[in-house]
Amino acid sequence: MSQILLNPGPVVLSERVRNAMLRPDLCHREAEFAELQNTIRHDLLKVYPLPEDEWAAILMTGSGTAAMESMMTSLVPDHGKVLIIENGVYGERLTRIAEIHHINHQTLHHEWDEAIDLKLLEDELRYHEEFSHVAVVHHETTTGRLNDLAGIAKICKKYNLPILLDGVSSFGAEDIEFEEWNIIACAATANKCLHAVPGTSFVICNRNAFEEMQATPQRTLYLDLASYLKNQDANSTPFTQSVQTFYALSEALKELQEQGGQRKRKQNYWDRLNIVREGLEKKSIHALMQTKDCSCVLNAFHLPERIDYETLHDALKENGFVIYAGQGSLSQSIFRISCMGEIKEEELLRFVSIMGGIV
Repeated sequence: MSQILLNPGPVVLSERVRNAMLRPDLCHREAEFAELQNTIRHDLLKVYPLPEDEWAAILMTGSGTAAMESMMTSLVPDHGKVLIIENGVYGERLTRIAEIHHINHQTLHHEWDEAIDLKLLEDELRYHEEFSHVAVVHHETTTGRLNDLAGIAKICKKYNLPILLDGVSSFGAEDIEFEEWNIIACAATANKCLHAVPGTSFVICNRNAFEEMQATPQRTLYLDLASYLKNQDANSTPFTQSVQTFYALSEALKELQEQGGQRKRKQNYWDRLNIVREGLEKKSIHALMQTKDCSCVLNAFHLPERIDYETLHDALKENGFVIYAGQGSLSQSIFRISCMGEIKEEELLRFVSIMGGIV
């Protein structure tokens, strides 16, 4: 039985994207690869139309965390200091990256179920003039919360602070106003909202972001964004890239545009999640948060009474569905559902029906 993946990546692939990986093998030093790489970089900027003379899509082989780490290590100068906003696992991961690389930082911590306190953020920025950047997660998949990026950006713009955005679980589906929201870089990945495969990640970066870094020694070898940008602008690559995953991403980006682009994908996700939310609510399985606080990409639900996650997971897997556990202190109280990828509405209706039989 084929599995319907309701986890937040990898996703169920379309046959078109899967078959793209069967294209001819390429050497990453040949002109054909440069053409493939350039096409992907161009098409990534089309997702949220950005001018190529001001912005760059910088590709690397690695997971979304590689893109996060690359963004943090490559764009915060030695004389700078980044304020990292936490309200889940992935905000805390940004902090861990800063700690490992000895990047000057301060955290603005919230509990995992909390919305970001904008007043608290403004107080931090008002009384700490040493900050050079703010780093934040857009969609915190720990809980499914979509952080109020517009509100955060309004405050950051007031204090002339650029945003380093973790868009790993939002890029390609949620709205992102790069210039209006003072975003200087956004880390993301191929295998979530873009419906490609794991192995390729990227940073959408304002080209001016590197100006402050000229006096800062290179912090990493493999993850140095400036090196990738220089090489990719010259039709090259500093390291061997995963050619087959590039093929998949290129095809997935074409598929996204043909299907109506980011805004249409966002609507499709909500149509699917509403089937799940409404269906489970009728079976007394309640969502963790109200729709207005959630991302279209993933929602979390309270575990039904008298059933643990492992039992629920295994029963669903026997019927062809893979769900996702809660993390940390939430592991015993919630499960998570994402509706990315090649999933039909009738499959979600079947999922809801099977849930009713289990609980």
